[in-house]
Amino acid sequence: MLTAAELEVSVLEFRCRSFQFERLVEIGGGPHAVFSRTETESERQLRPRLVRLWVVVPLAWLVVDEATDALRIAGDGKVRPSTDASAVEVAAEPPEFEEDGVRWKRSPAGAAGYAYAPLDESAILLGREGLEALGLS
Repeated sequence: MLTAAELEVSVLEFRCRSFQFERLVEIGGGPHAVFSRTETESERQLRPRLVRLWVVVPLAWLVVDEATDALRIAGDGKVRPSTDASAVEVAAEPPEFEEDGVRWKRSPAGAAGYAYAPLDESAILLGREGLEALGLS
């Protein structure tokens, strides 16, 4: 399992975006890593706003992809090859999707943000109490 020091010097590639490590949290029966990024909601809007995105992932699922020197999610122990897809605006994404062989759920978090968590753990992680425990409410 990776340490906090190893996570701090790497980025997580998720949904064709790069996320920075924020912290480790003990929740839902084990350690989870919280990653974040800030991006502009939409460049096409007259007054685009900043949106904060978080990814909450079990620590045991994170591996370093030697080919890209980035963190990848391997929920089933397998690192899948990177795709050539491009990022989509958060508002255009479906609330549930599959990424890296894992089913994910996206939910509003904080004043202007969204959190991603594995669908199997989303009731715990993305519920009111879970978001408070993660510091995302």
